[in-house]
Amino acid sequence: MGDRARDPARVAVPALALGDLVGRTVPVPELVHVRRRTPEPAEPLDVRAAVAEQLGAALDRVRPGETVALGVGSRGIARIAEIVAVVTELLRERGAQPFVVPAMGSHGGATAEGQRAVLADLGITEDSVGAPVRPTMETESLGDVDGLHVHVSREALAADHVLVVNRVKSHTSFTGSIESGLAKMVAIGLGKQRGAEELHRLGPLRLEERILAAYSRISARVGLLGGLAVTEGPRKEVASLDFLDPAGIGGAGEAALLTRARSYEARLPLDQIDVLVVDRMGKEISGTGMDTNVLGRRMVRGSPEPPTPNVTNVVVLAVTPGSEGNAVGLGLADFVPVSVLDHVDLVATYANALTAGLQGVQRAQVPIVLATDRDAVAAALLTAGVEDPAQARVVRIQSTLALDHLMVSRNIASSLDGFEVVDDAPSELFHPGGAIRPWPTTP
Repeated sequence: MGDRARDPARVAVPALALGDLVGRTVPVPELVHVRRRTPEPAEPLDVRAAVAEQLGAALDRVRPGETVALGVGSRGIARIAEIVAVVTELLRERGAQPFVVPAMGSHGGATAEGQRAVLADLGITEDSVGAPVRPTMETESLGDVDGLHVHVSREALAADHVLVVNRVKSHTSFTGSIESGLAKMVAIGLGKQRGAEELHRLGPLRLEERILAAYSRISARVGLLGGLAVTEGPRKEVASLDFLDPAGIGGAGEAALLTRARSYEARLPLDQIDVLVVDRMGKEISGTGMDTNVLGRRMVRGSPEPPTPNVTNVVVLAVTPGSEGNAVGLGLADFVPVSVLDHVDLVATYANALTAGLQGVQRAQVPIVLATDRDAVAAALLTAGVEDPAQARVVRIQSTLALDHLMVSRNIASSLDGFEVVDDAPSELFHPGGAIRPWPTTP
């Protein structure tokens, strides 16, 4: 603890046991393993064939020797390294000179090497995708649009062409016809830290309008070929790959893809949960570490919360290594074990939070910290407002991206619509030392 206390980037707190604080133990409900009834998986998409088909006409506009900047973000998108590698291969076959530009705003601690590391954690390196990675944070100002100061990556601006690759999905801070996807990647991702900070500083209200205004200015100045949109299916597989030209990005084409993506997005099968235990959160899982649409929490002052689910207390047990210490979203939780803080870098976290403006403040706050996993869960039960903690509605998930397998209180397991019990044999949830036990082996 002493070393962490001397390092301003680390969080140093005492490891407080719940029993010492309240003078008693709190019973934890027995949990059983349930799984979602889902259709049999379809045949895996032929990524090379799909990319070649979608990019066909766009590639005809690229001449030998021309440079193409590929904007790639910081999310754990299904098969993203493979998709980028195929795109670069097809471009090289045309004689072009592709290179990767991290299009992730301030992620990676708002540093060039940090963004290179984030891409490497996603499997995107110069060797793996066959193209240089140019992670500079330098931007050019494109002037003001509707009161916004618009920035764009110098590398992207200097390239002959720009092509962005991103998943289309629901946003974690607002609801609109255009949310997370291609327009956002151009406006915020390619804007690097300065552009992202400008668009976020007024919070999520009217953020869609600001994204579209910035996208319009940037797309008019860079050689934008278009964007390759990834839609993920219910098993987080690549359901489809769709190319949109600049007119389709931020327009009807992208809106239609968002509608399709929403139809695949899994949600928790309960409207009311007393305690939600999240094994891990991370930047490769969601921009907020955890998907706010799954939690039913946005935690942005002045913005309405999603109507469901209503989760009384959230416990987070770990921050993923791929987050590189960026724990934005930790403030969405109510309780954590002290081990979580060993993986929190305040510099990276606060750089992201301050860039996010109003919507970053609450999400970067540190929850109540207790000694062990069991202490954190027990404290959540103690304060959940239920008469008997042993009868509380508890749900355990691996992450907000992994919702096909759940651990749930025995008293609600058989009533979950669309789920079936895998194993209801009782077992201890925690090791004697208080650490949570691994998930049961999936049949």
